[in-house]
Amino acid sequence: MKLGLVGGTGKEGTGLSVRWAKAGHTVAIGSRDAERAKEKATELSAENGVNITGGDNESICKAADVVILCVPYGAHGATLEGLKKVLEGKVVVDITVPLKPPAVREVHLPAGTSAAQEALAILGAGVKLVAALHHVSSVHLQDHGHDIACDVLLCGDDAAAKDVTTSLIKDLGMRGLDAGPLKNAVALESLTPVLLYMNKRYKSEGTGIHITGIPG
Repeated sequence: MKLGLVGGTGKEGTGLSVRWAKAGHTVAIGSRDAERAKEKATELSAENGVNITGGDNESICKAADVVILCVPYGAHGATLEGLKKVLEGKVVVDITVPLKPPAVREVHLPAGTSAAQEALAILGAGVKLVAALHHVSSVHLQDHGHDIACDVLLCGDDAAAKDVTTSLIKDLGMRGLDAGPLKNAVALESLTPVLLYMNKRYKSEGTGIHITGIPG
């Protein structure tokens, strides 16, 4: 599958890109600065024995089957406004959490209730939007030899898009669990600052979640 990671030069994007490339996907990372993305892609490829390409956000979205949105919340709206034409009809996985620095360990509800619902308001119903991967530690993602013992909750209104996302999560070595419609993303996003608080409180390098009572 062809994957494009918007804002893919950051911690989450680089960790995800290497793991998906190792799983056999065609991966491109994007940035507002195409040269920066190309340099990072070359670096990741050389360090990890994979083939990752880079380019500007628009070009990697055009070529992708699935787009993963990895930008910080402060750039979320503007990034989507600039890409909505090329995202029409695509599966878009939004991993954004509406953190409000410096109080990143406190829940912040944005004006649109959740970042995912704000994304849908910008992109429109023609995009198959899924909210996922909010609770996976970037530290663990970047340690490519580290198995991540974490379940991944995902929300969306398109069943086929959720199936695609669940398959991609499985390729990361984790279990994806359907947590309902996109409006439930507010609960997923709000749990992230709770986990960040617990990381500090218990001196963890990456607190995750595991759902009991569901086989598989």
